[in-house]
Amino acid sequence: MLDFAIFAVTFVIFLVGAVLYLYPSSRSASGIPGLNPTEEKDGNLQDIVNEGSLHEFLARLHGKFGPVASFWFGRRPVVSLGSVDQLRQHINPNRTTDSFETMLKSLLGYQSGMGGIATESLIRKKIYESAIDNTLEKNFPLLLKLVEELVGKWQSFPKDQHTPLCAHLLGLAMKAVTQLALGDRFRNDAEVIGFRKNHEAIWSEIGKGYLDGSMEKSHSRKSHYERALAEMETVLMSVAKQRKGQRGCTAFVDTLLQSNLLERQVMEDSMVFTLAGCVITANLCIWAVHFLSTSEEVQEKLHQELEAVLGSEPISLDKIPQLRYCQQVLNETVRTAKLTPIAARLQENEGKVGQHIIPKETLVIYALGVVLEDADTWSCPYKFDPQRFMEDSARKSFSLLGFSGNQACPELRFAYTVATVLLSSVVRQLKLCQVKGQVVEVRSELVSTPKDDTWITVSRRS
Repeated sequence: MLDFAIFAVTFVIFLVGAVLYLYPSSRSASGIPGLNPTEEKDGNLQDIVNEGSLHEFLARLHGKFGPVASFWFGRRPVVSLGSVDQLRQHINPNRTTDSFETMLKSLLGYQSGMGGIATESLIRKKIYESAIDNTLEKNFPLLLKLVEELVGKWQSFPKDQHTPLCAHLLGLAMKAVTQLALGDRFRNDAEVIGFRKNHEAIWSEIGKGYLDGSMEKSHSRKSHYERALAEMETVLMSVAKQRKGQRGCTAFVDTLLQSNLLERQVMEDSMVFTLAGCVITANLCIWAVHFLSTSEEVQEKLHQELEAVLGSEPISLDKIPQLRYCQQVLNETVRTAKLTPIAARLQENEGKVGQHIIPKETLVIYALGVVLEDADTWSCPYKFDPQRFMEDSARKSFSLLGFSGNQACPELRFAYTVATVLLSSVVRQLKLCQVKGQVVEVRSELVSTPKDDTWITVSRRS
């Protein structure tokens, strides 16, 4: 995965805490413009809480101090980079370690795959990517079936019925990820419901409970989180044992089991994929359908491409690369929604960005949400315009940020595949319309999601 992979974005708040714990250092000033600590113990923590999210805090920080800015997390200085030029100077595309996996596993108390030599990290990365690619190839008909079931349900709705995107598409993502990752055990709705309950308990605390320390202050919340995590680990270990030695290799977990990974490592990689995969896939689909409902012109252009490439045939894996406009729609969805607004990396050695020296063991934040709405990089940045990705400069900037190309993380590629299958079915069969008067607000946490469910209406194409 990319060093500051999309999923590093999702867990930056945890990385902050993990880094402060794992890499203690002196409180030396960096000389980079920014905020002084508001409080001795907490630094600028209360300022972040007051802004409502880390992304909103960083947007204000860079608006005031420029593309390289600093603030304090506890007694530790943090440097944030908020422009493409600064990120280009800092990113090392040859790094084999995955900051997302490192962050998430350390916070979950997992150790496998962390701190190993580069060769071992590269092997783990290839096994993980191969597991995702294999399950998409072997289970593509199942993914088609899950999508068609949802679209069939939407087709049965009256024209004026409001359809809740978050509820329906999170359900689709949960079914797709669990069945493709863990096998046919999760074709049982009761298994999916149990998984979803524990997933939500874990993810909600990952999303909110660490930054303000509120989970640590609440015994009941902490107990609920730990119980959900333990139950989910037990289920994943059980799945691994059931499928071990099984002939064939169809699920994500099967590829892991056929490698030389330990059972514990298989469980941990399955946890990472199912946790992050569900949320990223669901929200990419939610935002894509939402933005399409706001633009009849984009919808019709996508419909024309789908008809030209697919005709009346169902989509197949080999046809997906031919759907270039669909790719542009999904790219613009990620950009406009700021799907994963923060990434982070520990500065392993002293470095330099522009005229600024970044000391060793400084936490460096990539303010991707700020960059994705930067008018110097994107014309009319608040407009949903897939056409912008016809420009080579836009594609290069997007790839640099880790959202496309060879360095895009495999979980995001999985989400793109699910979203492409969804749009190929929905747009060829239905017209999507906004609900009049609806205001959709964004909650910029680890993954950007609507604050409340967002609604559309659908009608059959003639």
